[in-house]
Amino acid sequence: MTPLRTLRSAVIVIPVDDVDTDQIIPARFLTTTVKQGLGRHLFHDWRYDASGQPRMSSVLDQPQAAGRQVLLAGRNFGCGSSREHAPWALVDWGLRAVIAPSFADIFRSNALKNGLLPVALPPPSYEDLRARLEAEPATEVEIDVAERRLYVDGGPTFEFPLDSFSRRCLLDGLDEIGVLLSHANAITAYEQDRQIPPPPTH
Repeated sequence: MTPLRTLRSAVIVIPVDDVDTDQIIPARFLTTTVKQGLGRHLFHDWRYDASGQPRMSSVLDQPQAAGRQVLLAGRNFGCGSSREHAPWALVDWGLRAVIAPSFADIFRSNALKNGLLPVALPPPSYEDLRARLEAEPATEVEIDVAERRLYVDGGPTFEFPLDSFSRRCLLDGLDEIGVLLSHANAITAYEQDRQIPPPPTH
């Protein structure tokens, strides 16, 4: 997992409430356990019509969206089924953070385990940021994971919640297994100290 320490980017704005995981990555694309390539199916039914032709209104496919790593979404983002493919698709497309007033609990957990930062802002802060981005779409934000702060160019600074364990994982680029393996030497030493000698043989 690529470490996430600071992130500076303009923002893709899709302020839709209750976006579920089937909208993020439709179920018919869940035939793989490989993360790579899922980004092309991100928000597929929003981006393509029934015949597979691109919808010209798709925000993700506008030229100005290229290279942007932050998404501003609506409340309860990631609700619905618990598919881990949802954060996989977001990250594979190129996103590293999603800003919203709230997230579905399982989505939030899956996101953090896959290097995607959910930035939950209180409604007044969220509405302030949304208004600024809609007025000036090129506005960039900077997210500092260590400080748990979001800075807005020419605007305010917002704090966001992030537990210490998830913060460490993002900063070091580790998932839960990676954190465990980082203590391998200490675990081995502990187990060796606890070894019980075999009983004497007669």
